[in-house]
Amino acid sequence: FVHIFSLRGGLSTMGGFRAFLRAALVFLTVELYLVCCDITDGNAEHLKREHSLMKPYQGVGSSPTSQWDFWGSTLVTSSYVRLTPDERSKQGSIWNTVPCYLKDWEMHVQFKVHGSGKKNLHGDGIALWYTKDRLHPGPVFSNKALFHGLAVFIDTYSNDDATDRSFPYISAMVNNGSVNYDHGRDGRSSELGGCSAEIRNREHDTYLAIRYSKGRLTVMVDVDDKNEWKECIDIGGVRLPTGYFFGASAATGDLSDNHDIISMKLYQLMVEHTPEEENLDWTKIEPSVSLLKSPKDNIDDPTGNFRGTPLTGWKVFLLLLCALLGIVVCGVVGAVVFQKRQERNKRFY
Repeated sequence: FVHIFSLRGGLSTMGGFRAFLRAALVFLTVELYLVCCDITDGNAEHLKREHSLMKPYQGVGSSPTSQWDFWGSTLVTSSYVRLTPDERSKQGSIWNTVPCYLKDWEMHVQFKVHGSGKKNLHGDGIALWYTKDRLHPGPVFSNKALFHGLAVFIDTYSNDDATDRSFPYISAMVNNGSVNYDHGRDGRSSELGGCSAEIRNREHDTYLAIRYSKGRLTVMVDVDDKNEWKECIDIGGVRLPTGYFFGASAATGDLSDNHDIISMKLYQLMVEHTPEEENLDWTKIEPSVSLLKSPKDNIDDPTGNFRGTPLTGWKVFLLLLCALLGIVVCGVVGAVVFQKRQERNKRFY
């Protein structure tokens, strides 16, 4: 802007003022584009393929080089991974064979739950895992009950008679291997939070995202075909170690559904840590939650940006640029108004 603004102390013409505003608008648009690219979902630069499951599902199987292994009724096709068919008493799971050593990450899951069952006549649901052990069948959506790590449950059938929530219901749980998931009460006693979401038999794609960064766990859903995330769970004080495995599992009982995973994409979040955090052995952390604050106390991004990271880099630059432009524009407008008044006053003398 030097050639526009260096007119002996200010802008002497309205034409110069308009030129300045045009240049400022162009520059601001470019910077805004760069910042938006930094927080856009699905940034391929940060996609970790060794922890991602995508079509055509190469690297899935029981070979030594496979990055994903499956168990039970799981069927891998060219279009989806079906954890269970729409049949009674089925269990299936798929697990990443590569442990994850990222401190800050975000998992996007595209899934589909569908079947012939009518309202309240379907079950049981899908569970998404980040746990110490893998491929251990059990009673919790076909995984073992006393797990170490994080579980996010997409529960489609209510086992409890309580009427304070509607199903399907999404909830999260952190376990250090000492707490049983209470199926009879739909995990109420151990859940960190949750929300209802109409995910069954939708004609459009349905998504769920899990973000863990600097002790904050956030779960978001996109199930209404609006291409925007809706907050489901947001809670701080969560401690998860590195070196655990990602997985997905599902189960049916007397009632059933097709439980399909279309993709699981893991992204690395670029977050700065203190020297003390960097020197910590993250593999030795015990999974835990410190519920010292209300989950609402941890909300720091009311705009809905989901893959947003702390205010560093381009975002800080944008804020400073906006502040500077605001000051400059106010000064220019003031100078123009002052000059016009001076010229008008001279005409009266």
